[in-house]
Amino acid sequence: MYNDNNWNAVTGAELEGFLEQVNPIAGKYRTAAASTQVAWRALPFYDNVVLIRVKDPSWPPSLFIYYLTEQGNLYWLNGTSPPIHEVNAKAPIKLNEENILEYLRFFCFFVRGEEGPFLIAESMDDPDMPRNMDAQTRSVIEGSIRPSTYEGRNEQGFYLCDAVVFYSNALFIANFAVQPTGMIEMLDDEPIAGDLPIRVDAPVA
Repeated sequence: MYNDNNWNAVTGAELEGFLEQVNPIAGKYRTAAASTQVAWRALPFYDNVVLIRVKDPSWPPSLFIYYLTEQGNLYWLNGTSPPIHEVNAKAPIKLNEENILEYLRFFCFFVRGEEGPFLIAESMDDPDMPRNMDAQTRSVIEGSIRPSTYEGRNEQGFYLCDAVVFYSNALFIANFAVQPTGMIEMLDDEPIAGDLPIRVDAPVA
């Protein structure tokens, strides 16, 4: 998630202090100042909350662990929705027409089903898209994905969005309603490709 150059490295005493706070993560993922990489970035739908990313070479290769931090409080993004909803209420979240699609990508990536993230699939260049696919699978996926779109607000003031979602080994078109509080409801979904030989591999816990 957010595989770009907008991350800021955490180093020195700040790094050591953070790792003391979280080590071992979930009681099983060890961290060390000499090897663990920690970085942070701002998010456009919060004023005073940042996203923290943690990675260590001793962990499974595709595993990254993420936190939100608000007023010094850490919220581990463990694949469930309560940490995000708690931060949304406290921060509070500030959604608008410019940041609604980024929030949709964020929420669907970090709130998991049994088979992993609900990846908003917009481009083959997304680093979270599966790699090493055969030509036929690539053709199917390339022909199915497209940029997500904001479709306006309904009479309740909810933001309406459409997106192609890659979940487990299937693609489907989904319609979402996003409340100003950050609650998201999937209104409808239509399968467009199933039983693919690949799936998204982007664990967060």
